[in-house]
Amino acid sequence: MSDYMGMEYLRRKLNQKRQRVNLRYKYYDMKNYTRDFGISTPPELRAFNSSLGWCAKAVDSLADRVVFNEFRNDILAMNEIYQMNNPDILFRSAELSAMIAGCAFIYIQPAEKKNEAPLMQVIDGANATGIIDTVTGLLKEGYAVMERDEYGTVLTEAYFLPNETLVYHKGEAGAMRIRHVVNYPLLVPVIYRPGAKRPFGHSRISRACMSLMSSAIRTMKRSEISAEFFSYPQKWVTGLSEDNEITDKWRATMATLITITKDEDGDKPTFGQFMQQSMTPHTDHLKMFASMFAGETGLTLDDLGFPTANPSSADAIKAAHDSLRLTARAAQRSFGSGFRNAGYLAACLRDEHMYTRNIACKAIATWEPIFEPDASMLSSIGDGVLKLNQAVEGYVDEEMMGDLTGIRKIEED
Repeated sequence: MSDYMGMEYLRRKLNQKRQRVNLRYKYYDMKNYTRDFGISTPPELRAFNSSLGWCAKAVDSLADRVVFNEFRNDILAMNEIYQMNNPDILFRSAELSAMIAGCAFIYIQPAEKKNEAPLMQVIDGANATGIIDTVTGLLKEGYAVMERDEYGTVLTEAYFLPNETLVYHKGEAGAMRIRHVVNYPLLVPVIYRPGAKRPFGHSRISRACMSLMSSAIRTMKRSEISAEFFSYPQKWVTGLSEDNEITDKWRATMATLITITKDEDGDKPTFGQFMQQSMTPHTDHLKMFASMFAGETGLTLDDLGFPTANPSSADAIKAAHDSLRLTARAAQRSFGSGFRNAGYLAACLRDEHMYTRNIACKAIATWEPIFEPDASMLSSIGDGVLKLNQAVEGYVDEEMMGDLTGIRKIEED
């Protein structure tokens, strides 16, 4: 145990990072609080807060295009393990959590019966951490909160080590020790945009995204307040005697006909209206923040609610989202490594045998096309494949066609 940092160290490490991760989840769930500068907001409306879903749109737009298919050259039968663990939900949950928090974790639990597929569960970055081996992408040791009560108090926590997992329950003395043959902790990180300085990755909801969205929310709040004056512009009246002061101002504003008689001297008041406020500055201001947010995330103004005049073709949409396509490719590479590592450890746990990593490295992660091809693109792909196979016979096979088009042959038992 002297070579490990220990459970207490990892618990402190998680608590330090947990607040920032939860903040990003609040932005994703549109429950974030936006500070009011208190300059143009009336005191009665200080508590009013708008919501905006740009951060959720940035995450979902990328997650919807990063769709895992299967492992090819799957010597360890990792696909079978994933098929037994509800893969449509598992992969999506891991990718979504990793994009929000920077990383997610797949917890692998031994099956109840021998030779059955191990159980897999996704734990978000606010409830798990560890010490990572940057060479393999696996953990040296890990810590995860398995269960909390409604107040956030830890009820069950686990400490992951090579060949064993220690599970602690609140109120119980000692730990439940789960031994296994795997020489790695059964907690595998799935990381979004890892780097040498930040091996646990970066969040899709960056500081710039949060700042821009907060500014946009303040703009929406100012526009809501201005809309009240825009709907009912201020009016003025001169020459009104003190005895005939208008007491019911709301009725005077809403009434379609106001009758005011001349006074004893035969004078009559003069009515007027101040210039009506324009909503254009607020709309332009919001569009400016939308443009900046789109540039930060690789989206377009269409994605953020500012539609263009004419509908875009499939090629135009693909060209406009070229930055998003490159981001999706990078996400596929990092996520594929995490899914392969999790499948490798699960296969070792299932077979109760520690396979060498070079066997698992032969498995290649395949993905659905980032942009689904339309009829025109399918025709172009067909022409290109025909010419390639004429030049080099059998160069593009059925599997490669499935990767290009997303159309795959259903295998019958």
